[in-house]
Amino acid sequence: MPVEIITPPNPPPPLAPYSSGTKAAGFIYTSGMLAIGPKGETVGVGDIREQTRAVIEAVKATIEAGGGTLKNVMFNHIFLKDMSDYAAMNEVYKQYFNDHLPARYCIQAPLVRPEFLVEIASTAYVGT
Repeated sequence: MPVEIITPPNPPPPLAPYSSGTKAAGFIYTSGMLAIGPKGETVGVGDIREQTRAVIEAVKATIEAGGGTLKNVMFNHIFLKDMSDYAAMNEVYKQYFNDHLPARYCIQAPLVRPEFLVEIASTAYVGT
């Protein structure tokens, strides 16, 4: 099965050896997206809403680069640094996923840098 590496326009520099996304058999898998700007800077330090917006925009850009839209998202893996940010994250999340609600889970976990508040990895189906 051929695998296509997906790179959205103007991706931030990676923090480790990974691709922004991969596509195979009609599925797009995004890496865990973080609030990182195009020059590697952290976006929205201390602001869960701004970081959630930046993260979902990164997911969106990767899925669009693979030929899909957020409406193709089937599952989201959500990681929060602190569960006290759950309600605020959801405020922004439902602006993007309001009439299309993918399956998901949300857990608390330490993230790769202390200033990161949220990370989301997605799976989308775009057909073959």
